[in-house]
Amino acid sequence: MRVGFIGLGSQGAPMARRIVEAGFATTLWARRSATLEPFAGTGAAFAPTPAALGQASDLVCLCVGNDADLREVLIGPDGVLAGLAPGSIVAVHSTVHPDTCRELAKVVAAQDVTLIDAAVSGGAPAVAERRLLVMVGGPVEALDRCRPVFDTFADPVVHLGDVGAGQVAKLLNNLLFCANLATAASTLTLGEQLGVDRDELGAVIARGSGNSFAFGRIAAGTLARIGDHAGHTLRKDVTLMADLAAGVDADTGIALTAADATLGAIGHAR
Repeated sequence: MRVGFIGLGSQGAPMARRIVEAGFATTLWARRSATLEPFAGTGAAFAPTPAALGQASDLVCLCVGNDADLREVLIGPDGVLAGLAPGSIVAVHSTVHPDTCRELAKVVAAQDVTLIDAAVSGGAPAVAERRLLVMVGGPVEALDRCRPVFDTFADPVVHLGDVGAGQVAKLLNNLLFCANLATAASTLTLGEQLGVDRDELGAVIARGSGNSFAFGRIAAGTLARIGDHAGHTLRKDVTLMADLAAGVDADTGIALTAADATLGAIGHAR
């Protein structure tokens, strides 16, 4: 399978490198030539346009920043779709609104191209250890064709249902993470007010039933530091989930309330 990859940021670049290192014929495109410099001498080819990348690929992986970027690079002027042959697959690794994936799946289907959403979680360290979590929505047959590529950087790869289901799972995961940040921070603050040393309490909870990934991040730093690093992304994902839930009149319960508390505390309120 010939693979194209667009979106060589902190998440996408390590994924693309694993694909190249695994021996897949890989073509890359980026708006800035400097983004491609780390791939010089790796065996990856560079395309002059997204359309040219599509023409050189059987599978195109997209890991761009948001819904607008995804639409532009896939179906915009000289976009990937303009170069894709019938039978090709597009895998959306970006975290975007599920409806965006559903809409684009219909658009590319008119050209006999299949789109799957394949949201990821774990970051660059998980890619290096081939344990990135990939959450997939779309036809099982398309996923089966993609698995050899995904297996270069991921374990597990989980199929969740139709197109959009992977995005829903990713947004729910990020909603819970954001909510847990608030509960973790407030628990440590309450401990201090009750006379318990913050670091010692952190060490206890880290080995207790109250532990979580979010608690580990809070124990190691502060909400403010997390906000500086990931505040924009958390706000985007919580906002997407709130919009998705409102669209079907779903009860978000305490999760959204706690997530909003986190966003307010880090200066990225919805």
